[in-house]
Amino acid sequence: MEKNYRLIVVGTGTAGSSIAQACQKAGVDVAIIDRRSFGGTCPQRGCDPEKVLVGAAEWLDWKERMAEKGLAGDASINWGELMSFKKTFTDPVPVHTEKKLKELGIDCYHGDATFESETEIKVGGDLLIGEKIVLATGAEPVKLGLEGESLMIHSDDFLELEALPKKIIFAGGGYISMELAHLAARAGSEVQIIHGGERPLEQFDQDLVDLLVKRSEEVGIQIHLNTRVETVKKDGEQFTVTGKKAGLKQTFTGDVVVHGLGRKPALDMNLEKGNVAIGEKGGIHVNEYLQSTSNPNVYAAGDSAETEAPPLTPIASRDSAVVIQNVLHDNRTPIDYPVVPSVAFTVPKIGSVGMTEQEAQETSQNTKVTYHKVTDWFTFRRTNEQVAAFKLITHQDKGTILGAHILGDNADDLINHFSTAIRLELTMEEVKKTIFAYPTTASDIGTMLDRVE
Repeated sequence: MEKNYRLIVVGTGTAGSSIAQACQKAGVDVAIIDRRSFGGTCPQRGCDPEKVLVGAAEWLDWKERMAEKGLAGDASINWGELMSFKKTFTDPVPVHTEKKLKELGIDCYHGDATFESETEIKVGGDLLIGEKIVLATGAEPVKLGLEGESLMIHSDDFLELEALPKKIIFAGGGYISMELAHLAARAGSEVQIIHGGERPLEQFDQDLVDLLVKRSEEVGIQIHLNTRVETVKKDGEQFTVTGKKAGLKQTFTGDVVVHGLGRKPALDMNLEKGNVAIGEKGGIHVNEYLQSTSNPNVYAAGDSAETEAPPLTPIASRDSAVVIQNVLHDNRTPIDYPVVPSVAFTVPKIGSVGMTEQEAQETSQNTKVTYHKVTDWFTFRRTNEQVAAFKLITHQDKGTILGAHILGDNADDLINHFSTAIRLELTMEEVKKTIFAYPTTASDIGTMLDRVE
């Protein structure tokens, strides 16, 4: 079947669904395509279900910290029950998403979308012709070219495990590996992380990551740094990972090996036929309107677009708002990314926003770096937190905050307050005038700023 549309959207996640719905409501006839279940990564096999599962690890960590300080009794994670709880969030997503799209009059297609020309997309036996095409296909694990790569499972698979393996090996030390490792370790697994760099979570502040690594090891996570994964082999029910550190062979065994060695835009769709150029990082090469520089009929959003922004769900939301305006009104809204906070949901959490210490050292601005461990503060003593710290980068002449980096149970909430202050270029004195409810984590912000001498 051949059918014409004013807009074809490939991908039904945060960006794709929002773009399709807004354009359909504006009177544009829309087709939307996905090769997987409708709804995208974040609510089904990404940040949302992962945070549901990690919540159990946080609760168990809290209980263990407070043993002999008012909490008594044994507790453990029941993996089967926890997975059933997680499914109450994920299982309704595909049906709900597709129903909502169809109710708006959007034509929904399932299957692999591939370009046939600059304006034609083939999906199954259908040929769709679009005046404009939006690619919002998300990301997928990087293909590594390693011997035995197919033996590894991905984070999607981990989040569907009916039973938790006793021995788990995570290849790579990024967000996925560190977050799932903290969950698995507290659920009773023997966990190893094999990371090729000098430290895991390389996007975050080094001093805070060092503290997190120490805490990770205290809860039983074995982290092998400067070790590159080379092969994965299976012998019966056991897996053997071979790595190399300083030229020497290292061997690790486990019941499962999880791919945590990076993700890339999921764009295996004959882009050459569509005259859609790719950037250095594997995303669509776009201009300031998120429009393909080689095919003006095509726009990209979220992980599909090659921009300066990190591959995070809020970025997909920001991109979708811009693409909607440019599809409907012929490129009148350039993309403008504010300062972007990020959080790794380890236990404890680690958050970051704005300028890093390294960037402070390299800039010509008059900056100051303030670093403090704060486990002796009331906020952290009351729950017996074992590790908590912050680092602030400030402008000495302007009195503004340029960067904030936080390690602690409430790092996710605190980092948002600093994101607001940086975005609005508030001075530290202005922030300190804010009255926060007390005693809360936010009420510590004034004390943090007082530590900037």
